[in-house]
Amino acid sequence: MVHTTNESNENLLSSPEDKEFKRLPVQYEDLTGDFDDKLNDFKQFCNIYSVRLAELRETLIPRVVAKWGNVQILKLAELEDFEGQECVIIGTLYKHQKWKPSILHELSEDHQLTLPEPKSNYCSEKDQLFLEDEMLRIKLVVEDKQLKNYVTGVVCAILGYKDKNGSFEIKEWCFPGCVPRSSPAQPKSKGKLVFLSGLDLANTSTNLSLSLLTEWICGMAGDTAVQEDATGITRVIIAGNSVKTVTKTNTLMGHAEGKAQDAAIIKEIVTATTFVDSFLSEIAKCCCITVMSGQHDTTNAMLPQKPLHPCILPLTSRFESFKGATNPWIGKVAERVIMGSSGQPIEDIMKAAGETDISPLGWLERTLVWKHMCPTAPDTLPIYPYSVKDPFIINHCPDIYFVGNTDKVETKLWKGEENQMVRLICIPKFSSTHTAVMVDIETLDTEFICFGTGIHTPDE
Repeated sequence: MVHTTNESNENLLSSPEDKEFKRLPVQYEDLTGDFDDKLNDFKQFCNIYSVRLAELRETLIPRVVAKWGNVQILKLAELEDFEGQECVIIGTLYKHQKWKPSILHELSEDHQLTLPEPKSNYCSEKDQLFLEDEMLRIKLVVEDKQLKNYVTGVVCAILGYKDKNGSFEIKEWCFPGCVPRSSPAQPKSKGKLVFLSGLDLANTSTNLSLSLLTEWICGMAGDTAVQEDATGITRVIIAGNSVKTVTKTNTLMGHAEGKAQDAAIIKEIVTATTFVDSFLSEIAKCCCITVMSGQHDTTNAMLPQKPLHPCILPLTSRFESFKGATNPWIGKVAERVIMGSSGQPIEDIMKAAGETDISPLGWLERTLVWKHMCPTAPDTLPIYPYSVKDPFIINHCPDIYFVGNTDKVETKLWKGEENQMVRLICIPKFSSTHTAVMVDIETLDTEFICFGTGIHTPDE
């Protein structure tokens, strides 16, 4: 269903009636306790791979037995004595790619002051796929077309055999799978959630679409029926990049020119942050909001990104209806578990995979099956060096699983092997699509509301 704000002036400017609508409060809980700074170890990043493999191996072993029966599960060090014999190995995928970002490669360049050109993807004809455990690594025999389906950091089990060349021939794959749901989620509360991302208020603060969005959420647009429908919105979730969708950097080498450019960039960020605070405070007056950080927002770069600091949102942070959130974020609204990111994990996976027919929604679904929100971290996606546990392993079966800042809106009601039902959503950049996504808490049905000058038809 598609709603647009291209309605008649009668509907948009209808006279108020003596009827008062109220929003009903719903339960809200933040489930990001695993993103604790005390679990960080700033000595090594390798520890996170070890704890990831150890935890997901425990998940994989019973799935391997259920899928392939009583088959030998071997460590890579044990393969030497089983050449040509069918067996299963469990480990972490490593995709060797020449064009992946590498700090060692950058430091070895002669012109260290020149920033490398960012690449749209890391793929080349020389890419190779390996499986590694705590001690060894073995090359996997994979066709070039199939190679693009896999990325570094995915823990899996592989049925096959070691060939004469020392590589492993693949017959079948097995992944950790989606977490089973403990009990059917049937929320007692009714209402709707609105998802937004990529507001980019540095460039769209005076945009008509943004004003229409604010009026609609606050129940100030449309006739009585539209206003009553708007009161069903129990929470607005904003998935990052509220300040900007692109980060500008200093490209001038001269001292005076560089300082002037830095000052201009800082001034733009300060102005945009003020716009963000003003916009959010207007919504917080009448509706609960959860605001996640994004790649280009004023916070730390490594995942999980911290919530926007209250000091930069002096107006909004005073409202109890406002909740700052990490990126990625996991929460519960009216018994519905909601999980997602502002876009970096899926964007990085697409760079590692290269040009494929798989959409962002398809990759989102795969991370659910891989049981990991951002498998390419810390290889090509910066995260904190956790050593005790990997907080990005998916230990909750979400009811709604989203990714923000995509180029277009997509959605799918995904059904798992154990009848898990998950609403997958790609939330588009509002600055370019003028589109918000609304989800019914009770039924998980979705609607797309376009505030642009034309009808935006999403892919179902």
